[in-house]
Amino acid sequence: MTKKLVNPDRLYDGTPFGMSQAVLDTESSLVFVSGQVDWNHQYQVSRNSVTGQFEAALENLRTVLVAAGASVDGLLHLRLYIRGELEDHMESLVPILAGFLGSSRPAVTAIGVASLASKATLVEVEAVARAD
Repeated sequence: MTKKLVNPDRLYDGTPFGMSQAVLDTESSLVFVSGQVDWNHQYQVSRNSVTGQFEAALENLRTVLVAAGASVDGLLHLRLYIRGELEDHMESLVPILAGFLGSSRPAVTAIGVASLASKATLVEVEAVARAD
């Protein structure tokens, strides 16, 4: 296996955490995307709502996919982590997700969780995709 680390400059530096934003397996063209959150370069959130952070995490996901030579159309699986009771947020999150995915239609799992990377972090999105 040959892997390529993907770390777009636009996103925060994962080095202190021992991680890359994504890893591309160049033999299979599979892209494994780390959990994307609404963090700036100082590891701070920019939005204070679940929907705002979800939109920001999806924007970051798109950035990582493009840097890895993939796209939303190449998504195979998404896993969404939402702080709190998932059902409380479905009505507002589903239209955002559907608009982001378009006709891609990957497998999706959503999980309500008690905590994430920081107390201010409300949403995290990880993915597996195939590079174009």
